[in-house]
Amino acid sequence: MAFIDVIKAKAKADKKTIILPESMDRRTFVAAEQILKEGLANLIIIGTPEEVAANSEGLDISGATVINPFTYEKTEEYVNLFVELRKSKGLTPEDARATMLKDYAYYGCLMIKNGDADGMVSGACHSTANTLRPCLQIIKTKPGTKLVSAFFLMEVPNCEFGENGTFVFADCGLNQNPNPEELAAIAVSSADSFKMLVGKEPKVAMLSHSSMGSAKHDDVTKVVEATRIAKEMAPELALDGELQLDAAIVPEIGASKAPNSKVAGHANVLVFPDLDAGNIGYKLVQRLAKAEAYGPMCQGIAKPVNDLSRGCYAEDIVGVVAITAVQAQMN
Repeated sequence: MAFIDVIKAKAKADKKTIILPESMDRRTFVAAEQILKEGLANLIIIGTPEEVAANSEGLDISGATVINPFTYEKTEEYVNLFVELRKSKGLTPEDARATMLKDYAYYGCLMIKNGDADGMVSGACHSTANTLRPCLQIIKTKPGTKLVSAFFLMEVPNCEFGENGTFVFADCGLNQNPNPEELAAIAVSSADSFKMLVGKEPKVAMLSHSSMGSAKHDDVTKVVEATRIAKEMAPELALDGELQLDAAIVPEIGASKAPNSKVAGHANVLVFPDLDAGNIGYKLVQRLAKAEAYGPMCQGIAKPVNDLSRGCYAEDIVGVVAITAVQAQMN
């Protein structure tokens, strides 16, 4: 069974309520029809009747709860909650209302904070920054979280590497140039995400253009230091670096380049040294290997809110909603 089919089965077993705030995009409604048909989640779609009608024509979304934020009975309750959460920043009721009604992601986050939904998926037509800003202002981070980061769950067809072709790639969507402490935090969080979603033991490779000292550069030193810190943070974790990509996932190359490593050649969690490498890496695998790329999924937020690539397809939204529902179950 493919990874995403396992996730969908878990989502169906304990249905959660997931918000889709992008009623201005038809992909939202194409995905919603499929999610409802498969029974993956209870859906809330935020939008005016005009937005919903214009973008859902010909689609059956009758099983979703559609909320018009301009008339919904709890809107004033959410305004008051927003003001309370941001009172130290001087937020007024008027500004709170204007923000919520202009950007439905804020409205969705307030619904989650108020206990009226379990998670949200956004980003099909908004940037990652615009998706995460309301989360950080309203939902906040998990206790003890050092860093909010993003990962992609990659499912590569006909692939013997990783966990039967399933990988976590991080950070491919949020942190531009993490320092060693931040890179270590990304590695540990990504290992937790892999174990939670895939159900297998993570094997974490800290990627570089160098393997075990084969090159000298400040960029390599950063990864070496991050590896040391991550091992101190989670000594029980199978984690190693620095490793080139082939040494990380191909057994014979791992045995040659890092013979003393228990991770080399068997990695299923790939931690990229910066956002450039991560973003390029996941898109190469997605486009050239025809891989499914679910994300960027967020880790470190108190409730599951996940981003989408603006180039996503409706089927991608379906998969991310299923994953978000499973994350909500774990909460």
